[in-house]
Amino acid sequence: MIFLTRTNGVKFYINPELIQIVEATPDTVVTLVSGRKLLVKDSPQEIAERFIEYRRKTLAPFIEQKTGE
Repeated sequence: MIFLTRTNGVKFYINPELIQIVEATPDTVVTLVSGRKLLVKDSPQEIAERFIEYRRKTLAPFIEQKTGE
């Protein structure tokens, strides 16, 4: 899960695997695979960095297992 911040300042967590598109219009609009759109304060770059960190953490056990063989 990664955290995002709604435009009213409320933080929430979302499964980043559900994110389909992140756009700056100039507000950041996150479109989920369901078609639902979320307006957030976080920049597209921040969201991308959080997603990358999430993937590193979730894939690390598999990478370590493969290199440890």
